[in-house]
Amino acid sequence: MTIHRATLWPDRRTLWRWHFFSGLFCLPFVAFLSLTGAVYLFKPQIDDWIDWRYDHLPIVLSPSPEQDVQTAVAAVPQGAFLAYELPRTEQSAARVLVSRPDGEAVRVYVNRNTHTVVKTVLEESRFERLVFRLHGQLLLGNVGSVIMEMVASWTIVLIVTGVLLWWPRNQRGLAGVIYPRLGTKGRTRWRDLHAVTGIWTSVFLILFLVSGLPWSFVWGHALQSVESTVGRLTSVKDWEIGAVPAATVIAGLPVGQPHSLPVKDSMDMPGMDMPAASPSFPEGDLLSSLDTVVQTANTLSLPTPVIITPSGSLWTVRSDTQNRPLRESVTVTPDGHVMTQETFAQKGFMDRIIGYGVAAHEGQLFGGINQAINLLVAVGLLMMSTAASVLWLKRKPAGSLGAPAAVPSRKYGIVGITTLVILGLLLPELGVALLVLVLANLMFARLHPT
Repeated sequence: MTIHRATLWPDRRTLWRWHFFSGLFCLPFVAFLSLTGAVYLFKPQIDDWIDWRYDHLPIVLSPSPEQDVQTAVAAVPQGAFLAYELPRTEQSAARVLVSRPDGEAVRVYVNRNTHTVVKTVLEESRFERLVFRLHGQLLLGNVGSVIMEMVASWTIVLIVTGVLLWWPRNQRGLAGVIYPRLGTKGRTRWRDLHAVTGIWTSVFLILFLVSGLPWSFVWGHALQSVESTVGRLTSVKDWEIGAVPAATVIAGLPVGQPHSLPVKDSMDMPGMDMPAASPSFPEGDLLSSLDTVVQTANTLSLPTPVIITPSGSLWTVRSDTQNRPLRESVTVTPDGHVMTQETFAQKGFMDRIIGYGVAAHEGQLFGGINQAINLLVAVGLLMMSTAASVLWLKRKPAGSLGAPAAVPSRKYGIVGITTLVILGLLLPELGVALLVLVLANLMFARLHPT
């Protein structure tokens, strides 16, 4: 039995309508994500610039991580020690992460010569953390994560319909297909800037969207459920699902349950003028071994930043580098001996796949070239979004949305319906939205029969 082509593929007007409405919803977010993503691409450079003065202090003569931690914890009323970040150079201030009673994490910068506080800042208020939450959650927590996941789902529909509309039909030459006809004027030039730029950036955009899904609230938890149902796909989670407090990310412990016990009621630190606090440190006298553990950590040559956290009666030394395939986690005894060492290659299959994807997404997988490519993609997405907006405004009648008119004979085609079903199953929010649209369309047809 021969299947006619018209029954396989959606007609062009139907594709155009799907592309138009998904674009109307997604493109403002795509432009926003391109801007915030372009900023986050340069997180290492921006962090270095913000902290420049704290990495150019006098050379350390008498380092004592234990004293630095005591100073930092005393600077936060009722603070509890979370982690110690290994200084990058001999001129760097110590960075000590302290948990407040409300669960907020505070980053305390300590001069390692004088053991005095030079700066304190909430982790959630740091520039890079704000951009991270703005990019992935619109600063709205899990609600924002759900919104951005919906945007990602519909952007995939936008890309699929865009590729089908771009596909050459009786086209002669590569102009307007592979490269834009910039010598033309008016609508043709804007169409080429939109279509050609879109086709070049679509592959990268798909990779960005897919690599970001494990971090989102609905899809991330769905992946977690699949893992617990079918077996061990991942080892220790190396990414955040939805909105996760910075303290949890730093310590790997539930907020409000720091691995610490109070040991002193108050401390009078030189150069400090503050009310009495009740600092908390690791269990027993584990903190007294921090100096030895830091010496061991310095010999491991892990990629920066290196975070040292208490883990029961032991210490965990881990690399939190954005280039995730280079990450390692080492368990160290209080006397400085390495007990276990976990490399990226030892992680679960899904951990590794997501690790490569996120590192590429953040522009850190292969250094400056990765940043340059991602920046070029971000600029291309901005250009594509701008050209689409211009095209819409040029053709939109006054007082009308300017949507392509529906035709009674529109066909969705077997391939079109199958694609939507598959996407709806893989992307739960898209599936729910499509189901609502189908039900609304059936209800409208009953209320307004032709």
